[in-house]
Amino acid sequence: MTTARRASAYLTTHARTRLALLLAAPLTWLVLVYVVALAALLVTALWTVDSFTGEITQTWTLDNIVTVVTGALYQAVTLRTIAVALLVTVIDIAVALPVAFFMAKVASPRLQRVLVVAVLMPLWASYLVKAYAWRSVLAEGGVADWATGGNSPGFGIYAGLERVPDSLLEASSDLGAPTAQTLRLIVLPMLWPAIIAGSIFSFSLSLGDYITVNIVGGANQLLGNLVYTNVGAANNLPLAAAIALVPIVIMFVYLGAVRRTGALENL
Repeated sequence: MTTARRASAYLTTHARTRLALLLAAPLTWLVLVYVVALAALLVTALWTVDSFTGEITQTWTLDNIVTVVTGALYQAVTLRTIAVALLVTVIDIAVALPVAFFMAKVASPRLQRVLVVAVLMPLWASYLVKAYAWRSVLAEGGVADWATGGNSPGFGIYAGLERVPDSLLEASSDLGAPTAQTLRLIVLPMLWPAIIAGSIFSFSLSLGDYITVNIVGGANQLLGNLVYTNVGAANNLPLAAAIALVPIVIMFVYLGAVRRTGALENL
C-alpha cells in the first residue's frame, strides 16, 4: 500500500472514530432517558390510587394491567386504535406513492424543488394549527364539502423513488412491459424498504394520537384519549400508565415484524 493510500485510510478511520465519539454521548443519553421513562411508566402502572383520598399509593399490584388486558372497553378501544392507525398508514401510502412518483420521475428539476418545499412546508406548522385546519376543511360547509358537493375523501417514499434508476424503467418499457407490470415487478420491490420505514412513523404517530381525535374526530375514543382522560379528569395516573403500555407493546411487536422482513437493512 502506498503512502498516500495509507494516509487516506488513516484519515478515513480517524474521521469515523471522531464521528462515533461525537454521537456516543447524545445516543447514550437518548437510550438512558428512553429506558428510564419506560421503566418509570411500568413502575407507575403497578401502583394504585386510594379511592377515598385520590392519592397514589405505592402498593404493588397487577390490577391495572389486568383491567386493561381483560376489560371489554379497553379491548374494544385497542382494536379500534390499531384499525385506525393501519387505515391511516394505508391511506398515507396510497396518497404518497403517486405524488412521490411524479416528483421523482416526471417533474422537471425546477418543479421538483417547488413540490418538495410544498410537501415539507406543513411539517413546519404547529400540530394544533394543522389539526384545526383539517377541521375547517372537513367540517360541514367547509372547503372539502364545497369542492366535492358534500362527499369529503380521506413522504420517505419520495427519497426511495428517487433512488430507483431511470435506466431500469426505460429497459422495462423497451422490453414491452406495461406500466402496471413495471411498477409491480421493478418499482415496488425497490421501494418496499422506504414504504416500510415510512409506515413506522405513520403507524406509531397515529397509534398514540389523541389531539386530532378530540378536534377532528367523532365520539369514539382511542388509546391516547383514555390515557389523557385518566391523567386529567379521572386523576388515575397508574391506570393511565397501564393503558400507555398497550401502544408501546404494539409498537415493539410491529418493529419486530418489520425487522423480520429485512426491509430496513436495505434502506
